Amino acid sequence: MNPRHFSRSHRIRFSECDPAGIVFYPQYFVMFNDLLEAWVDQLLPELGFAGYIGTLRQGLPTVRLEADFRAISRMGDAVTLSLDLERLGDKSLTLALACTGTEGDLRMQVRQVLVTTSLVTHQAIPIPDMLRRALTSENTN
Repeated sequence: MNPRHFSRSHRIRFSECDPAGIVFYPQYFVMFNDLLEAWVDQLLPELGFAGYIGTLRQGLPTVRLEADFRAISRMGDAVTLSLDLERLGDKSLTLALACTGTEGDLRMQVRQVLVTTSLVTHQAIPIPDMLRRALTSENTN
């Protein structure tokens, strides 16, 4: 497994769409947050995203978000949601996220910068060693 890339299939649901039957744009951010949580669950299988936040009291808030909407997605469409780690800094991660159709057509893409924080002090902290090791290892479960 390459810890710098994660993707999964998704079917666009009624609850993600507006009355026109197309994805209501903020729902893409919910889909991508769900993808991020699943990625962290895979990177840290013994802890998962819930343990990272709840047990370790560390956060991954978004500090920058750039989005490009290229084509619509309709209720029932099969798409692939993907995440690629573009940059691993001292206290931040830069991700490239995308939603593509079954024909490889780009529907929407996001560049997101997350910062690692203490949920006790709400200050930026260095990326925790366990997360950094998981992100730099090719043998992560």
